[in-house]
Amino acid sequence: MRAATKRTAIWIVLSLLFNLLVWKLRGPDKALEFFTGYVIEYSLSVDNIFVFVIIFAYFKVPPMAQHRALVWGIVGALVMRGIMILLGVTLVSRFHFILYIFGIFLLVTAIRMLFGKAGEPDFGKSLVMRFCRNWIPITPEFYGEDFRARVNKRWMLTPLGVALIVIDVMDLVFAVDSIPAVFAITQDPFIVYTSNICAILGLRSLYFVVARLMDRFVYLRIGLAFVLGFVGLKMIVAKYFSVPTLISLGIIVLILAITVVISVRVTKNRGDADNRK
Repeated sequence: MRAATKRTAIWIVLSLLFNLLVWKLRGPDKALEFFTGYVIEYSLSVDNIFVFVIIFAYFKVPPMAQHRALVWGIVGALVMRGIMILLGVTLVSRFHFILYIFGIFLLVTAIRMLFGKAGEPDFGKSLVMRFCRNWIPITPEFYGEDFRARVNKRWMLTPLGVALIVIDVMDLVFAVDSIPAVFAITQDPFIVYTSNICAILGLRSLYFVVARLMDRFVYLRIGLAFVLGFVGLKMIVAKYFSVPTLISLGIIVLILAITVVISVRVTKNRGDADNRK
């Protein structure tokens, strides 16, 4: 836990140093856009972590094997998000009304997060799992940290390999929410992609910090829903009422801060009980 916290702090510091470099090379406005996009992506990545915890529990992935799955999951996320950002920038540059569609989509997502049921997903019935079972040979046994293994002279996917596929698919689903959110701040592909990269690169370390504290952040999902709702509204009304980036950053940070403080206070007794064990 302590080592993961240190690594998380290092990734945050490196991201802030990169932000200073953006300030020096691109100016204060672009630096503010980067920082706001980074805050949005980093906060939304916590929702990814909650799902990763469920995925690893479902497949009964040993702690050491989780490290390797997260590393390759992050590599896959960097590639997929790069493609999605390039596609998004191309669409927005040619069809500006796409921003309004993004805004409506984010509003709908926020409403679903607020009022939808927050039960754990059943990955066994998911489309990706049905595809893997029907088309890919899978062994029920783990083979260390290998994603595939040769069993009876036949290459088969291990449960760790299946978990990695599910992680990549779920990250793609989350990217559909998070990338449009950054487009509300800027349409600069450099800023959109680098803010995504900095948030994702720190995801592995952040996982091992948040995974043990997820029971304490009981209202964080509500806070993220309000962030998405605010960003969606910002995109929809941008033509008639422009919200400055600095004010947007302040609103987003305030929402997240209030959510975390309330969550920690409400679950304080739970945390004290865990410390006494």
